[in-house]
Amino acid sequence: MIKFSEIPYSRPDMEELKKEFSNLTNEFEAAETYEKARDAFVREDALSRHIMSVSTLAQIRHSIDTRDKFYDDEVLFWNRAYPVLQESLDLWTRALCDSKFRGELAAEFGEVVFLNAELELKCFDVSIIPLLQEENDLVMEYEKLLASAQIPFRGKVYTLSQLSPFKNDADDETRLEAWKAEGGWYKDNQPKLDDYYDRLVAIRHEMSQKLGLKDGVELGYYRMQRNCYDRNDIDKFREAVRKYIVPVADGIRRRQAERLGMQYPLSFADNALMFRSGNPKPAGDADYIVETAGRFYDALSPETGEFFRTMREGELMDLLSTEGKEGGGYCTSIHDYEVPFIFANFNGTQGDVETVTHEAGHAFADWTNRSRVPVDTVWPSLDGCEVHSMSMEFFAWKSTEDFFGKDADKFRYSHLAGSFMFIPYGTMVDHFQHSVFDHPEMTPAERHAEWKRLLGIYMPWLRLDGEIPFYSEGEGWQRQHHIYSRPFYYIDYCLAQTVALGFWAMIQDDYDDAWKHYMAYTKMGGSEVFTKLIEDAGLDSPFEEETIMKMCRKADEWLSAFDLSGIE
Repeated sequence: MIKFSEIPYSRPDMEELKKEFSNLTNEFEAAETYEKARDAFVREDALSRHIMSVSTLAQIRHSIDTRDKFYDDEVLFWNRAYPVLQESLDLWTRALCDSKFRGELAAEFGEVVFLNAELELKCFDVSIIPLLQEENDLVMEYEKLLASAQIPFRGKVYTLSQLSPFKNDADDETRLEAWKAEGGWYKDNQPKLDDYYDRLVAIRHEMSQKLGLKDGVELGYYRMQRNCYDRNDIDKFREAVRKYIVPVADGIRRRQAERLGMQYPLSFADNALMFRSGNPKPAGDADYIVETAGRFYDALSPETGEFFRTMREGELMDLLSTEGKEGGGYCTSIHDYEVPFIFANFNGTQGDVETVTHEAGHAFADWTNRSRVPVDTVWPSLDGCEVHSMSMEFFAWKSTEDFFGKDADKFRYSHLAGSFMFIPYGTMVDHFQHSVFDHPEMTPAERHAEWKRLLGIYMPWLRLDGEIPFYSEGEGWQRQHHIYSRPFYYIDYCLAQTVALGFWAMIQDDYDDAWKHYMAYTKMGGSEVFTKLIEDAGLDSPFEEETIMKMCRKADEWLSAFDLSGIE
């Protein structure tokens, strides 16, 4: 098995790639039999896999060290090359949709291929190539700015990720000071953050106009492959969140304030502390977490055991927080080698365990479907992908004692509470983006005011008293990477979290049966649209009000009845 460090990278010749795509498109259009059309289809898929693999490799290595000049230049190259290459891909996609063999191809490879292809056609025209390039560069600048953060704190200097443990510290003074230090860095860099987002909103709105679309919302929905629900469905989901989830989440926060002996509403810093004695911490360092995860996946199933051994032996995880490293975490695919890759920033908090199980959920789904053709059906749309990851976090409860030792009960409670209370936050992110792209003329001050207004609706347990200006003045959205990089992604997490909480409920009743449903869902890859994947796996739809009500009732009952005696 080749290790990640041994995978070669070479910048491709774009003119040659465009020529290859052109030849394949011509061959496909000229095919007189299904066999010939299918052959061209499969070869185009192999070429697409290779392009994805090479560009992804550059992106991963750039993420690991944004100071690396070579891969910085390579990501800049891809930022400009992909939009140009899109013209050739667009011609292929049009030929695919217009093919006289569409019925036979759909019968063998799935109708979802064509649903997504039709959405892709709505998102591209040669006139927007310069805008796509500028968009890519701005997102990269935002990411590099966050990765470059050097925050003074108590005589030392930290990155944003490295500061996170202090933001969860049990000592009230330390925790507040860390939140202020982080907020101060964002305030110092706010002119750049405002400028980046101003330009991104303008670019995305201009693209929508050039494409003949209504606005950036419509463009965002097409880019996110909304192929089985629309804005009306999201509006109804948001309404259900406000009606059912927010009141229950508010009750959880009120009990938290009482448990901590804190004033309600909570400050942003106090909101981060679940228990007076401190939040749960892993029972060991990064190596210990990976070893524990290996034992968990070995015990879970033969498939997960083999998968995680592949990840470790192939050095397909980069987990530690280091200087110059991009923030956050993700999982991606290197299709040429049929392997996933996990990127994370461990910092000694419970998030380390949540991340390694979350991203491994993505990676296991990718590994399970690694040989699917076409490559676009390896993964479902992102709402479907997040079900894999968020649900895997709950299956890992079986090893909570191993991961957390004496803090096992703390983790179970805080993980479920946090998963439930995430939904209002994630829904607020989506609502905010709708407001922004419905009114692209908004000034930075107006966007901050809108975020602050939405905080009062979705997170009424937070005190907006000016103690930490960056947050209390409605500017905290600027630390949410997805708002800059992938408009309208965040509601996918909320829909998936609703499904994942359904898995949590199933696990409480019958772990083995829940795993059978999980595997049934995962093995389908991206062969169907999100709603069909859920239906075929026997899961409840997040778009049904009854699903939300049932999930709220189950979670609230469990959290209210959980025995916290002995836990300070």
